Amino acid sequence: MNINQLLSGIRFKEIQTGSEEEITNIAYDSRKVKKGALFVCQSGGNYDSHNFINEALEKGAVALIVEREIEIPNSEITVIKVENSRKALSGISSNFYNHPSHSLNVIGITGTNGKTSISYLVSEILQSNKETVGVIGTIGMEVNNVPLNLEKTTPTTPDSLELQMILGEMRKVNVSTVAMEVTSIGLDQHRVDDCQINIGVFTNLTEDHLDFHGTMENYKNSKRELFKLCEVGVINIDDLIGREYVQTMRERKQKNEKVKVTTYGIDTEADLKAFDLHLSPSGSKFKVKYLGNTYDVAINLPGKFNVYNALAAIGATLNSGVSMEGIIKALRNIRGAKGRFESVQSKSSFSVVVDYAHTPDALENVLTTAKEFKPKRLITVFGCGGDRDKSKRSLMGRIAGDLSDFTIITSDNPRTEHPMGIISNIEEGITKTTGLYEIVDDRKDAIKKAIEIASAGDIVIIAGKGHETYQILNDRTIHFDDMEIVKELIS
Repeated sequence: MNINQLLSGIRFKEIQTGSEEEITNIAYDSRKVKKGALFVCQSGGNYDSHNFINEALEKGAVALIVEREIEIPNSEITVIKVENSRKALSGISSNFYNHPSHSLNVIGITGTNGKTSISYLVSEILQSNKETVGVIGTIGMEVNNVPLNLEKTTPTTPDSLELQMILGEMRKVNVSTVAMEVTSIGLDQHRVDDCQINIGVFTNLTEDHLDFHGTMENYKNSKRELFKLCEVGVINIDDLIGREYVQTMRERKQKNEKVKVTTYGIDTEADLKAFDLHLSPSGSKFKVKYLGNTYDVAINLPGKFNVYNALAAIGATLNSGVSMEGIIKALRNIRGAKGRFESVQSKSSFSVVVDYAHTPDALENVLTTAKEFKPKRLITVFGCGGDRDKSKRSLMGRIAGDLSDFTIITSDNPRTEHPMGIISNIEEGITKTTGLYEIVDDRKDAIKKAIEIASAGDIVIIAGKGHETYQILNDRTIHFDDMEIVKELIS
């Protein structure tokens, strides 16, 4: 592809035209540059790839995207100066892969909690109704539940270059719909700017990622960007911020944009309103009112938060053309996603639940749901990730202390922080409660301790890592799977 084709629709400040050599690949990491590459220089935080331009040129880069003035002695090199290289990369990547999202029904799911579960529900509903579905998110990338062996360097929403490549590969295998988790950081870094998103789903907004965004206002406004991009908004109207996003969509409609909003809720009147909830350890039954009709819905997932997840999935799939009858039939047979309230029963008649809950709201939801099952004792094992938002640690400690009969505070992914420093932050919150607790910094030992003290009728919650199969320590990443360890210990 030539440089003019790549720059179609891209705003740039100035261009120094070099040779008219074809661009064969794009890279923003100098280690991945190949002959004929366009090297995109990004800056932010402690990293600035402008410093690696010489390395990129030595490896065969023939064009550069830059954000500042640079000296290039070789006049054969094309240099394009832009205001924001991340934003430019999004458009260039879409051009390079021939706009794959335009051929797909893309469902973008954002919110603090529930994104993975909803993407899983959407995928299962659509597959049950004979569609080929791609999923992109925290657990990975897959088509009809078969993992794709493609690179993704970010934990959840891929960088724009990777995203367009992944969508292109999904298009090749005749995927019709893609359910994609869209994070606030991904939106802030323009990863989905040039992805045509048909349906945007909002779950809720609670404290998270303040290490990146700084304030809740910034966090909220980052997520709002999805509802400036999508054609249809499926929005939780029980959430105060959800109501703001509904207003964002309505303002777009007033400007004659062709947009639609489907609201869902339990406590507020909504387009999709759940009521008459019956929750049990084995699942949930409830009624849904939609377009003047009432439907009976049953899911094999416990807890009120899973009713919200189901409502979001119903809204997304209704707007994808599936009938309510087809959705309800599919929901009856769906099991939960890995690491989302995933439970196992011991021979001693106590239950162990592994859940990804790593925010205050998610932890409260999981513990509240467990308490609804009236366990003899609720034993909680959790920690908090290092190099992440420190403000939520004491809050999560207080939640665990208030709702658990006994808490074991341990390590999560400490990264470059000392585990005991993180644990101390959590302890500040739990000491403000009357909850009993113990500190066991080694996570495997903490899980072992919880299982050793559990007896018939107890529920053990192991929170924070869910589906993850690794633990990130200061100088290395090791294999670590909470559920694998639980099954090993209770066997």
